[in-house]
Amino acid sequence: MAALAVRGLEKRYGRVTALGGVDLEVGEGELVGLLGPNGAGKSTLVKIVCGLTRATAGSATVCGAPAGSLAARGAIGYLAELFRFPGWYRADEVLELHQRLAASRGGAAERSELLDLVGLEDVGRKRVDDFSKGMQQRLGIAQALVGSPRLLLLDEPTSALDPAGRRTVRGVLEELRRRGIAVLLNSHLLSEVELVCDRVVILSGGQVAAAGTPDELAQARGVEIETGSGLRTFASAAREDAPRLVAELVAAGESIYGVRVLTTTLEEAYLEAVGGEGS
Repeated sequence: MAALAVRGLEKRYGRVTALGGVDLEVGEGELVGLLGPNGAGKSTLVKIVCGLTRATAGSATVCGAPAGSLAARGAIGYLAELFRFPGWYRADEVLELHQRLAASRGGAAERSELLDLVGLEDVGRKRVDDFSKGMQQRLGIAQALVGSPRLLLLDEPTSALDPAGRRTVRGVLEELRRRGIAVLLNSHLLSEVELVCDRVVILSGGQVAAAGTPDELAQARGVEIETGSGLRTFASAAREDAPRLVAELVAAGESIYGVRVLTTTLEEAYLEAVGGEGS
């Protein structure tokens, strides 16, 4: 059973179509990146999955339960892009508050485990106002994991972090994968999505413009070979052509110092899918 299954999802606001028949699936323990420019339908999709708005047509289920049902809401953890915790609360108190909201019976043991998971085990008694932006972001992820959700929805979890903070969050996401927790990650940082996500879904104009693993979305751009006489680029060559090209160059008396198969980046694949549409 998929953690999230979206089939033919449509949402219309009068004459405006926010979603025009979206199919999307997130398996257990899978990290899926949700990409698209502003107005592509990402927020509408997340609202439907959370039960905050109803679809016009199609379906969305969370662990087999209809989106918006009590069972579906209980299986979801969510971190919004713009969130704010009371500055006078200690980290432990923030998690305790969300335990009450989620009817979690995990108690102090759950709070301790979550703070440890996000690297905040030593600051549970520290006030939120004294936290850096990166620490607050990690506390937000811990909050979203209260009650052991099966599906985690994260909206721009690394956008305001420095490289060290982004690396920490990537480590947390990889641990969630090992625990079998599914993650739908909405981010504009394509390099981060490329590093951590198993699959990518690109929305444009309320429809899926492209989907697949980062490797599947990449397209061959040739083979580059560093030789003793300089860099040689074979634009029409594919990966399987590299051994033959090297053999031919060696036979011609060239020294080979490096071989690189060129492919498009996720950013290039994204821009092609959305037609260069800006965020």
